Amino acid sequence: MERGIQTGVGYSLPEGLGQAIRETAGAIAALLDGAADMSGPVPGLDWTVGETAAHLAMANGLMADLAAGRERPYGDGTPQGLAAANAQSLVEFPERGAEPLATMLLQQTGVFLDAVDKAFQEGGAGRTLLTPLGPMDQDVLAAYLLTHMLGHGYDLARGLRRPHMINEARVGLCLPFLKTAMPRIAVASPLTARYTLRIRGGPAFGVTFTDGAVEVLPDPPERSDCTILTEPVAFLLIALGRLGPWQAMARGGVLAWGRKPWLAPRFPTLFNAP
Repeated sequence: MERGIQTGVGYSLPEGLGQAIRETAGAIAALLDGAADMSGPVPGLDWTVGETAAHLAMANGLMADLAAGRERPYGDGTPQGLAAANAQSLVEFPERGAEPLATMLLQQTGVFLDAVDKAFQEGGAGRTLLTPLGPMDQDVLAAYLLTHMLGHGYDLARGLRRPHMINEARVGLCLPFLKTAMPRIAVASPLTARYTLRIRGGPAFGVTFTDGAVEVLPDPPERSDCTILTEPVAFLLIALGRLGPWQAMARGGVLAWGRKPWLAPRFPTLFNAP
């Protein structure tokens, strides 16, 4: 992907990614602006609005440290380990106020983008960084940060009854992380099957299972068993466990065809979303 030439705002990242990260952080801060009650529940989570915002602010700080090359052990690399680390971090960080959390989120987002730009200028953009979901380069880490913010930004929007900030362009920028994460969060399964995943208006790629072993392909596999066409926002929400496949199909957000179209609803169940 093309890269910009400016620095300080993530222009060393693939085109549009730095801007999407900054704009998403701003949209989340705007959600929190004026939120008087941070103790309300978030649908689908065990966290309150305040706990969700605190988790986001802390996570952006963690990502900023990782982008700067600092090691920050967090969990054991499994979804269960991440959940335990998240719970412990919320115990250790008691801030639940909307304004200070929004400020912290924005500050840490800026620190992350500055760290990415500094690494790029110093020739370290291709280095391997150790993250809570395994090794990644800084481009995939940035896509991870965006995906994480969009997921919990969606949660906050639901908790505060406000519009969310997920859109087609931002979903496309999340794909490098989602493709990297799939084999790492796959559940044990004896399945052997070939899937083609198509995002409406966007790219297509393959995911194959061979006796449960997962491989993500840059292009659709030969003799695909099942092709799944998904509307972009629905794709991300399903990937993050915020929307069930049957719900998405009922809304027209997912279509499936091929030799074994009945494999489509099974696909999301083959992963344990962190």
